[in-house]
Amino acid sequence: MSDEIPTTENEQAAEVDAEVDIAREAEVEELELEAEAGAEAQEGETDPADEIRDLKDKLLRAMAEAENTRRIAAREKQDASKYAVTNFARDILRVADNLGFAMMSVTEEARKADQSLDNLYVGIDMTMKELLNVFEGQGIKPVPAVGQPFDHNIHEAVQQVENPDVAAGTVMQALRGGFTIQDRLLRPAQVVVSTGGPTLDGADDATASEAHVPGGADAYEAGPAEPGKSIDQET
Repeated sequence: MSDEIPTTENEQAAEVDAEVDIAREAEVEELELEAEAGAEAQEGETDPADEIRDLKDKLLRAMAEAENTRRIAAREKQDASKYAVTNFARDILRVADNLGFAMMSVTEEARKADQSLDNLYVGIDMTMKELLNVFEGQGIKPVPAVGQPFDHNIHEAVQQVENPDVAAGTVMQALRGGFTIQDRLLRPAQVVVSTGGPTLDGADDATASEAHVPGGADAYEAGPAEPGKSIDQET
């Protein structure tokens, strides 16, 4: 877990509002100083109509800058509220990983042979489903993986398996689930990708066949784009 203490939504909103107020006060003071300086320098020499037009132009510019500052602050406030749980969500995903690993380690034969083990498995499965429901309530959803075409925007290939019966570039197995939060990628799914079969419709043959992942043989090259690029920059 991160040692950073998350800032509450109200505190963030207060900070944003304070920044907007400070910006507006500074702009008004700057406008007043410019008006006074212009009046002193051009007193007795400037046409009053020209001076009025100049001051009006400066006022419009200051108002436009203030409105731009307000919009930026509002967007930052909205993002802070929308993605406030990102760091916590990324950490809590480890709990889902451990539950998934525990379920994967129990075979169907072992469950049939041991009623207590079967009951434990059912309890872990219920816990996992409840956790995923909580995730969904916070805008956190699983990334589609098994059976889907490999997508370097949401998948991270860690291995290739040659299978002539499965179209090349198809995700055969998810070793670690991926998730999105709202419209951003929270974590890519680590997957096993097929090779040797027919190329998927619209897929690039080179992309489906050439692979390299540091530290492993049979790797899959994700491609030039970074994971999560098409969804949104990872938080």
